[in-house]
Amino acid sequence: MEFAEPLARWLVDTLDDVDHAEVGDFDRPSGGYSAETLIVPVTFTRDGSTSDEHIVLRRETPEPPVYPVQVPVENEIDIQWRVMSALTEHADVPIAPLLGYEKDPAVLGSPFFAMDFIGGEIPREDPPYVVEGFYVGANAEQRTRMITTGVDTMAGVHAVDVQQAGLEWLSTDDVNDGHRQLRIWREHAEQELDGRPHPLMMDAFDRVADELPSGGTPVLTWGDARLGNVIWQDFSPACLTDFEAAAIAPAEMDVGWWLMFEQWSHLSAGLDPYPGSLSAEAQLDRYAATSGRDLGDIAPWVLFAAARYAAIVVRVMNRMVEREILPADQTIYLDPIAPVLRPLLDL
Repeated sequence: MEFAEPLARWLVDTLDDVDHAEVGDFDRPSGGYSAETLIVPVTFTRDGSTSDEHIVLRRETPEPPVYPVQVPVENEIDIQWRVMSALTEHADVPIAPLLGYEKDPAVLGSPFFAMDFIGGEIPREDPPYVVEGFYVGANAEQRTRMITTGVDTMAGVHAVDVQQAGLEWLSTDDVNDGHRQLRIWREHAEQELDGRPHPLMMDAFDRVADELPSGGTPVLTWGDARLGNVIWQDFSPACLTDFEAAAIAPAEMDVGWWLMFEQWSHLSAGLDPYPGSLSAEAQLDRYAATSGRDLGDIAPWVLFAAARYAAIVVRVMNRMVEREILPADQTIYLDPIAPVLRPLLDL
């Protein structure tokens, strides 16, 4: 492999207990539209003994991110590394053991960080986890366990003391309410649309502007809180992933996204919730019991989440055009989120 030797040298230089490393062929899992994920087999030599292990690399891609850039940082990888490092030290949530961060692109072509590989099941987007996979094969009790422990873990992220964890850099503003996020996301959407129409998304942003409450206690938000960004073992969280959209914002941002994504997953597949699924009300009650925070009316935040998802789809389709996978006149960006935007807008 092209990067095998430089990665092996980097691992020896970075890990104090490693005397030698031999790197095997990289595996690139499907799915995901942000940083590149590589699963790498490595034979480590420590004190004369060898062990065959796997590590995970998250490597920066050259294109602009699919999320709006909220603070001046070097790259998405930098955000993820710093947030995950803080969570490791200051939160009671499962994070893969972190091995090292490299910002010099000379090593592997772009900045990256490495962490231990955590095995388990992942609810995929393609094909949707509600269509096939371990979630479909689970029983009602197992699905309930996934949802409740997932909500509990999301609340664990929100419980982090931002100042103690040194995460103030995630915002440059004094007011970190939902309306700040609305401004950031609407500007991002308009930039990516570049004059093209998207009536459903813009109607959603308009309604959110009217209905989104002011205030809300700012917390560390995950940014992409959903079942698919958790590695599951025995239907309980073993590892949280994907923190490149982390922000200081009201907790409702994450909870609205969590509920919207579950709704979208079922609606887009034309399926009713499976036995063991919990209603939005039951999940909000669970969140309140775990976090001590009653979120009240979540509906504007769910609609905001759908509008944000629509903006991400626009950016992802733009990336496909930039990579010459799709033609420049594609209109796919209008479709994926429509099944959830329409009912939320009473259309």
